[in-house]
Amino acid sequence: MRILVLGAAAAAAMAFALSRGDAAPGGPAPRPASAADGYSIHVTAPHVYRGKASAPVHHWCKPVAPDPIIVCQLFNTGDSTAMLMGVEYIVAKTLTRPKVPLATWNANFHDHALEIATGRVQVLDMPAEDAKKVADLVATTDGIIFHLWPDGDAFPTGEVMIDQAVGHKPMTPEEYAGK
Repeated sequence: MRILVLGAAAAAAMAFALSRGDAAPGGPAPRPASAADGYSIHVTAPHVYRGKASAPVHHWCKPVAPDPIIVCQLFNTGDSTAMLMGVEYIVAKTLTRPKVPLATWNANFHDHALEIATGRVQVLDMPAEDAKKVADLVATTDGIIFHLWPDGDAFPTGEVMIDQAVGHKPMTPEEYAGK
């Protein structure tokens, strides 16, 4: 029995090492492309969680459609051991504004042009001119944040919150229509 337990522990340790990209015994193992590939745009921005501004949230983002639609995995730190805390969907205003009723938008979405203008959003790990291009593109979008792991809890409990951008203000019908 002890051999089986140690064997299982060794297999789990190897699987963890391989998931981090470490080489397999005897050489590197090729890894096929996966849905996790492409989350390479690193951004930090604080969110409003349960009415309070959070520390900057680490976003690892991936464009998934040219409209644009971008998906971001949200982590509480930038460390390799950070836990996935939520997801933000970044969607072109040309898609959200005609389809999302204003009351729903005001409750759940935020305007990235306004958020970026606050200076709280930082695009990391790329040259300044590329970071500006990312910020300019994202300024044409709205965001919706799903917080999946309540801050301070030891594990996800099933509670899902809609976070907000710091400084979010509900829009009037005229503002929402772009007038």
